[in-house]
Amino acid sequence: MNKKILIVDDDPRNIFALKLTLKARGYKMESCTMAQEAIKILQEDPQIGVVLMDMMMPEMDGYEAIRIIRNTPEISHVSIISVTAQAMPEDRQKCLDAGAQDYVKKPIDVDQLITAIQKLS
Repeated sequence: MNKKILIVDDDPRNIFALKLTLKARGYKMESCTMAQEAIKILQEDPQIGVVLMDMMMPEMDGYEAIRIIRNTPEISHVSIISVTAQAMPEDRQKCLDAGAQDYVKKPIDVDQLITAIQKLS
């Protein structure tokens, strides 16, 4: 797996924790705190294969960001895992309906996250 992971979360503490966890397992990654920035990074870095998308962010939420990614031909192929504190069954479906391939709830179960990343990469 030589593809990079893009972590998108408006809370720098979440990014920090995820980076430590993923780095320890040999993953390369980028991160940003805004959905608009994530879309720009995806357009500029073809190495990114998986996006961990926080669903609740100010300005543009993860649902809108995923729809934009899916409707942008040059980045529509990127795998997206929704990461959200909203853990009701309908929330999972809402994430998948928006275009995410998988869903991980916060607080993140690292084994579940790694399994999801490995399935998509």
